[in-house]
Amino acid sequence: MLVEEELTYGIRGCVYEVYRQLGAGFLEKVYEKALIRELHLQGVNAEAQVPLKVEYKGEVVGEYLAGILVEARVLVELKAQSELSKVHEAQLVNYMRASGKKVGLLVNFTHPKAEIRRVVI
Repeated sequence: MLVEEELTYGIRGCVYEVYRQLGAGFLEKVYEKALIRELHLQGVNAEAQVPLKVEYKGEVVGEYLAGILVEARVLVELKAQSELSKVHEAQLVNYMRASGKKVGLLVNFTHPKAEIRRVVI
């Protein structure tokens, strides 16, 4: 069985609904706010710009803001790029490691459709 399969399925549905309503061409922040709104409308707890501390040998050496944390279990990183790269995927993996989350979704709101990559570590 896939890790967090039911939750990620629901998130994907929300992503596609946002894309159906807005289409391509907006900044990531617009998609972030719309996705948070859609998740809340579906009764799903989600928060944006979640601070993550990066520790090295017991000391905090950095801090990042992760895109969206859904139900405190799945990280969602949003992009509005012409295409996703390995750098975008690495960014999500780093956020997942820093937060201790095992499942993440990398979402790109681009033409002709939204692209979603599921990442499990």
